[in-house]
Amino acid sequence: MTGKPPRMRLETQERLLAIVSPLALLVVWQVMSWLKLLDARFIPSPITIGEGAYRLVESGELWTHLSVSLWRLAAGFVVAAVPGILLGLVMGLSRWVRMILDPIVAATYPIPKIAILPLIMLFFGIGEVSKIVIIAVAVIYLVLINTMVGVMTIDPVYFDVAKNYGAPWPKLFTRVIIPGALPLIFAGLRLGLGVSLIVIVAAEFVAAKSGIGYLIWISWETLVIENMFVGIIVITVLGVVTTFILREIERAVIPWRRERA
Repeated sequence: MTGKPPRMRLETQERLLAIVSPLALLVVWQVMSWLKLLDARFIPSPITIGEGAYRLVESGELWTHLSVSLWRLAAGFVVAAVPGILLGLVMGLSRWVRMILDPIVAATYPIPKIAILPLIMLFFGIGEVSKIVIIAVAVIYLVLINTMVGVMTIDPVYFDVAKNYGAPWPKLFTRVIIPGALPLIFAGLRLGLGVSLIVIVAAEFVAAKSGIGYLIWISWETLVIENMFVGIIVITVLGVVTTFILREIERAVIPWRRERA
């Protein structure tokens, strides 16, 4: 009698838990609303929010806001991830580059990224470019730092073995450096993805006429609370879905990695 390997069963259980836990939260939320334990004026029930979502979908308004936010997120994330990985690799490999750039990174990283949005708008205007730039600025630090640390934490024995076998630099880079740094590179990408969602919503609060952040803000201003919750839930679902996709890509790209239970 054959069955699924233990690791496959564990991954199946993880996926099921990821689906069941939000559904359980919605059930508890709805029951509390029926029991009048929540004030419907400020916290509508999931059914009321679902009705609001249906109206937004039917009118096409939700898709308009979502597509705009997705475009900004994707563009900003790519603009940050590519140079962040490349620069992180260089800083991890070169002590001199690290000595030059690390103080700059350490000095500018703690600055709240949304605080420099007015400055970015001053340079790039109030159009799409400023939203993409603020996302990129927020993401690049996390990707860069994690990539640099990933390279620096590779066991030196791997470099020694490669040199003893006379491995050329391209093979050393593709067989040792990249595989060794990949786990922390993906960690940086996942952190950057979460931060990008926070930043885009904040940017759309104050400097946009479309997007999920704008939908949340305008719904609050007009006291259409169910639409505000729709926007919040959409951002939540977007974060879960994008993180899930990135995790699946990570599992495919790093098949040798074994997560601890």
